[in-house]
Amino acid sequence: MVQIDLASLRQTRWYEFALRFLFGGLITAATGIIAKQFGPGVGGLFLAFPAIFPAGATLLEKHVSEKRQLAGLNGGKRGRGAASLDAAGAATGSAGLAAFAVLVWQLMPGHRAWVVLIGAAVTWFAVAIAAWQIRRLRHRFNH
Repeated sequence: MVQIDLASLRQTRWYEFALRFLFGGLITAATGIIAKQFGPGVGGLFLAFPAIFPAGATLLEKHVSEKRQLAGLNGGKRGRGAASLDAAGAATGSAGLAAFAVLVWQLMPGHRAWVVLIGAAVTWFAVAIAAWQIRRLRHRFNH
């Protein structure tokens, strides 16, 4: 079930936000250096690297494990499961990112940038939601 849990913001320590910010910034800077050195075609390959996902997944695993341990339960398996579900969501969103990238790649040269970017963003959203719904239906029928 997809839901928003604002209470988790209070559970996150300041240094965990800093870690995500730092990791994302380092990946972004590395991508810029690669693009400058080898050109935008090669640099573009690295734009899809999940800049904050690795830090987010490890922090999610830690938080879920700690929460279960505080309840007197073994939280390791549950924490890894939560990180795994987060990865499934990232993979689903990547399908939308691929659609976004293909549209920009194909349409940008002949059209206004803002029109292409808005259309590609709408397409990303639609593809990501559709992929999530398909995954959800497959999960429902397989269990």
